[in-house]
Amino acid sequence: MGINLQAWCVYLMVVHAIPVHRCVELISSLAGASPSPGFVHGMIARAANAVAGANLRIRTLLTLAYAVCCDETPIRVGPKKAKKYLLVACTQLYTWYLLGDRTMDTFKRFIIADLTGVMVHDRYQNYDSAELGEHPHQLCCSHLLRDLEDCAETYPGAAWPAQIQTALRGLIHATNLAREQGRDAIAAGTKAMWINSFRHGVRVGLSEVRRLPGPAKTITQPIGRVLLEVLRDREADILRFAHDLRVPPTSNQAERDVRPAKTQQKISGRLRSEVTTEHRYAIRGYISTATKHGTDVLTTIRNALLGRAWIPPDPTPA
Repeated sequence: MGINLQAWCVYLMVVHAIPVHRCVELISSLAGASPSPGFVHGMIARAANAVAGANLRIRTLLTLAYAVCCDETPIRVGPKKAKKYLLVACTQLYTWYLLGDRTMDTFKRFIIADLTGVMVHDRYQNYDSAELGEHPHQLCCSHLLRDLEDCAETYPGAAWPAQIQTALRGLIHATNLAREQGRDAIAAGTKAMWINSFRHGVRVGLSEVRRLPGPAKTITQPIGRVLLEVLRDREADILRFAHDLRVPPTSNQAERDVRPAKTQQKISGRLRSEVTTEHRYAIRGYISTATKHGTDVLTTIRNALLGRAWIPPDPTPA
């Protein structure tokens, strides 16, 4: 089978989550060739090996990035009851995946310990672990806004959830507008207004949702109390984006980059092999990064199989 059809096989299986036997049927219908399922499946390992050097460079460039978005999502791999997690670290230019779980052992193998920039993430505790070193953080405002919406539903007569949401959205809008206008900061008055509104909403919430006394392990706090304490105690990590426009306010980029895992499971279901799954996402990270740089997907796959894998260029100086 020619190199173009081989690239098509990898493209169909990895990008469109087409199962191996259906891929064989499509190739047979398209070209009249009838590759064996074993040969087609083996293309995944071959392509993963071909892009290994590119992925190493992608990982290195991520460690040097000013701000990196991180996320994780459950993924069905291996035995029926097995549960894995796909972790992603990414920017608008790079994507890198790791298959593991949500334990600290996996997070130690993840990229976090090597990052030099701001880490943008949700409130999962492992991101803040001292075992991974000290890092500047940006807590994802999308997650915080959703949590505040839960508070608004729990306390329908309270004004503070909407006030904090409005303040966060106002700051996000102001930073987006400043970027569009080519400015390096939002107006001081606008920033002060929204931050004061944010702080006032948090203070009101804390006064209305009281902490219950007792050991943390045995006492369940009222809905919103822990969130309000996070908003109070980690203000610097929540509003970092408002003071530095180079930092995104959300980890939405990471959520977009883990979405293919959900699509794959809806189309193909459980992946049988952990090794093959690692290969799939090695290819996926390479493809995602190439696409972010405006490079044609099939061309990058074909060149990789020919031993000429696309390599991310040096970043443009800010």
